[in-house]
Amino acid sequence: MVGQTKKNVIRFSKMHGCGNNYIYVYLPENPIEDLQKAAIEWSRPNFGIGSDGLITIEKSDVADFKMRIFNNDGSEAMMCGNGVRCCGKFVRDHKLTDKSTVTFDTLAGIKVLQLNEDEKGSVVSARVDMGEPILADSHQCASADGSLRDAEVGGWKGTFVSMGNPHFVIFVSDINAIDIAAEGVKMEFNPMFPQRCNIEFAQIREDGTIRMRVWERGSGITMACGTGACATSVAATLTQGRGRVNNVQMDGGTLNIEWADDNHIFMTGPAVRVFDGEIEQ
Repeated sequence: MVGQTKKNVIRFSKMHGCGNNYIYVYLPENPIEDLQKAAIEWSRPNFGIGSDGLITIEKSDVADFKMRIFNNDGSEAMMCGNGVRCCGKFVRDHKLTDKSTVTFDTLAGIKVLQLNEDEKGSVVSARVDMGEPILADSHQCASADGSLRDAEVGGWKGTFVSMGNPHFVIFVSDINAIDIAAEGVKMEFNPMFPQRCNIEFAQIREDGTIRMRVWERGSGITMACGTGACATSVAATLTQGRGRVNNVQMDGGTLNIEWADDNHIFMTGPAVRVFDGEIEQ
């Protein structure tokens, strides 16, 4: 129509890892004018695509690719374990690489992915080297030494673990009795956490698995959190007598977490493409 400005069409993939769902865009072919605005508008479930946020993929000088994560409130996250697994599937599905081992540059450092295929050669899961857990960080935790282990904050006893992004893991006897929405938002903004915090409530089950629910910083309740599963497994080893390999079951599925002898955390779990689409900006 005369006088109308032609809108830019962005091609995207909707993907999830254990129900932790994001919009994925390859920036070199789909430049986005305002990443924060796009994350907010496109993530709205009834008015946009619906997601926990926006993840962008682009080229990198220090790794195979670079990923950035924007929560559905527009804030930028440092890392997403479920998201980086899906990034691995994305670059293979879109023929951006033919490698089985792929590296991604993130705000929490370079992550190395081993991609696992089915009999048809399609990536279905990935094992990710998530790096070393950080148990003291004065920038993320305002205690005297930057650490918290079985310490009380906001009426809850928990343990601080950073996987690049901050987590406070609280073990409870009955996870179903916790109002995650009410308690999570209060803890996210507790002054003890200057950069806000991801909050995990977890329960050790009789079979040894760990049931975990999460309030994600900037996103609220999500079906799963990869870095949160890593932090929960570490906290369980440190404070609950669990071993160094744990299965963490979240609302959207289960992740296997291994705390290896070299102090690195390895996370294994699924990566699923839901659909591809186009949206105007």
